[in-house]
Parts: sequence; structure tokens; C-alpha cells
Amino acid sequence: GMDRSFTSRSVNEGFSGGEKKRTEILQLAVLEPSYAVLDETDSGLDIDALKTVAHGVNSLRGPDLGILLITHYQRLLNYIVPDYVHVMVGGRIVRSGRKELALELEERGYDWAREGALESAYTR
Repeated sequence: GMDRSFTSRSVNEGFSGGEKKRTEILQLAVLEPSYAVLDETDSGLDIDALKTVAHGVNSLRGPDLGILLITHYQRLLNYIVPDYVHVMVGGRIVRSGRKELALELEERGYDWAREGALESAYTR
């Protein structure tokens, strides 16, 4: 939940990184957009804040909200299970798949994904 003191501050004024992330999720809940881009939502969060943010995102998931979740780390995906995973290298999507792709990327690294980019460039 959100601390009541947040209501007397300007948006993001004096907020910690974790508070900013939580207010982003609160804004999603209040504004009810059709689509949301969450860019590195896990950046700078400790495990408790990460779980809180993930719970908020999961509670908003449904057919009326599309979410593009951008992350560099598997850790967030332990709490928010994606429907699809796309790996970008050099501004291009080089691999796409289900949640297992994120696990494979974590295990094999971005060099493996870059190899996929080279392979697909040669097969065009």
C-alpha cells in the first residue's frame, strides 16, 4: 500500500527510487491506460520493493491492459511471469519466445543473443 503522506507531495518530489516505482504502479491503477511501458521497473529496487511493485503489476494484468516490461535481469521475471519475451540487440528483436527464453538468456548471456542476431542477418 501507499503511505498517506504521499498525498501531500508533488509527483515524485522527495521520493526514493522505490517510492517512485510504487507511484508509477499507483498511477497505472488510477489512470487505467490501455497500454503501459514499464522501463527497467526493477532498477534500484531492493527485494521487498521489487516484490511490492511486482504484486502491483500482477494485480493490474488482464485483457484491458497491455504491458511492455523492459528489464535487463531475470530477477524481475521471477515475480512477473511474462506472456512473451523478446530480446533486443542493436535496436532489433533477435529472439522471441515464451518465459523460458528469459531463463535461457540468463544462462547463456547476451553473446548468445548476439550470435542469433548475426545468424538472422545472414539468412535474410
